[in-house]
Amino acid sequence: MSLFIVWLGVMFPLVFSPGPANIVFAASGASVGVKRSIPLLAGVDSVFILKSIVIGYGLGEVVHARPELMNGMQLLGAAYLIYLSVKFVRSTSTKLDGEAKALGFVDGLLIQVLNSKGWLMVFLMFTLFADQSQAAFGEQGILILIFWLAVLNISMHFVWVSIGDVLSRISSSERYEKALNWFYAGCLAAVAIWLMIENPMIRSMI
Repeated sequence: MSLFIVWLGVMFPLVFSPGPANIVFAASGASVGVKRSIPLLAGVDSVFILKSIVIGYGLGEVVHARPELMNGMQLLGAAYLIYLSVKFVRSTSTKLDGEAKALGFVDGLLIQVLNSKGWLMVFLMFTLFADQSQAAFGEQGILILIFWLAVLNISMHFVWVSIGDVLSRISSSERYEKALNWFYAGCLAAVAIWLMIENPMIRSMI
């Protein structure tokens, strides 16, 4: 229990913070509601679980030893976020006309595969807690960390989708709907620009 409390104290802020995936979840909840956002959530969390398995059982050292791979994925992820931000700007009055196209499972896969924050978060978790979990639970320690992270991710992602859904229900005004889309698009664009500025490949060229 003490290990879980310490783990939760570290991982909860990382999972709940407004990163690329969480912003997309809120935007999806606002556009199409909770139910139609489930395929998107399934895509994101499937990749999160695979990341945890790959990194937890040592295969992630290949990625860790080749930082250029992570840097390249970060740039691709930033480009995809800009694409999504444009997509949200172009969407109009989604709740009123009922024709909003939901982001799907494949979108979720792409978002999380190219999400550098997600990779770093999983690396951090195993760096900090792998030895402790194995000391506490033996051979099952890594598997328990994977399970904990999966439950935390899925529950917090549902929270973000629900937040977007609730915000969209506050007003049925078309102007309000458009303002929400512009807000989410602006957030995604800001994250994309930050990822590009902080990317070592870009900084080396400046």
